[in-house]
Amino acid sequence: MTTKGQTIGWIGMGRMGYAMAEWLLKAGYDVSIWNRTRAKAEPLAARGGKVVDRLGELAADDVVFSIVSTGKDLEEVYFGKDGLIAGANGKLPKIFVDCSTIGVEESADLRRRIGALGAAFVAAPVSGNGKAVKAGKLSSVISGDEAACRLVEPIINAYAPLGVAYVGEGELARICKIAHNVMLGVVIENLIEITLLVNKMGVPRHAFLAFLNNGVMGSMFTKYKSPALVNLDWTTTFTPELLRKDLDLGLHLGREMDVPMPVTAATREVLQSHFGAAMLQKNPEEYIQKDFAALAETMALAAGMKLTPENKNVPTGLE
Repeated sequence: MTTKGQTIGWIGMGRMGYAMAEWLLKAGYDVSIWNRTRAKAEPLAARGGKVVDRLGELAADDVVFSIVSTGKDLEEVYFGKDGLIAGANGKLPKIFVDCSTIGVEESADLRRRIGALGAAFVAAPVSGNGKAVKAGKLSSVISGDEAACRLVEPIINAYAPLGVAYVGEGELARICKIAHNVMLGVVIENLIEITLLVNKMGVPRHAFLAFLNNGVMGSMFTKYKSPALVNLDWTTTFTPELLRKDLDLGLHLGREMDVPMPVTAATREVLQSHFGAAMLQKNPEEYIQKDFAALAETMALAAGMKLTPENKNVPTGLE
């Protein structure tokens, strides 16, 4: 047992997962960690985390958290031949909490299969990137059995101190997260559009974005993407491929529910052009793994512009 009364298993040490698990360790939880590449988890051992070699070793924990890239990845770590459930030896966590962004149907299927084993499944996606996690600026939305959600809410609050919103049963949190990421795509596309427009007409990008961020249209998101757009720093926080996946998930829901989403559809097509433009780069595969804000270079190309870094110290709002 831990100072917090529950043992926790953690799956996934990507840009988000590492920092989220680190917050749980800081909060005093006993956390066992599995990652496909063990070396990525090793630094958390020095902070009190226990790094395990097999997913099945997490089966003895009270609650298991996961954050992976796709629904297929999630199914594999749960139900694959080397997955947690296959290696559980008859004992399972009482609650599975997943923080990934996956489709509604994928999530519902996993909920059904986990429920059949006598465990609860909580969908708990988050709002923010790795930098926001480190700065303590993360929030979360959760859905599932209310009793299970309330049990894990204090744990989630340790890495999502800006708030944990319970929205109801089933996959409602997945729907909220998909809608959130659709907005992310639309906003970055429009932010790039207007920044290129004023820049082409003579306004320095840093000056325009300072005006925008200090006014009513500024947000945490526009602030922390501003340094990238000013200095052309495409250090990855979220890839174009993952954004395209989420726009597709949103458009799928729109078609299912007969909700027109013309702005989302247009954004998706602009993003698709970025994959084509990547072929002009020396290493297309490497380039397309850069941050999704690199879309600015593709849109600048369409505008007949050649962007150069402004080399300005721009605050992120996460300081």
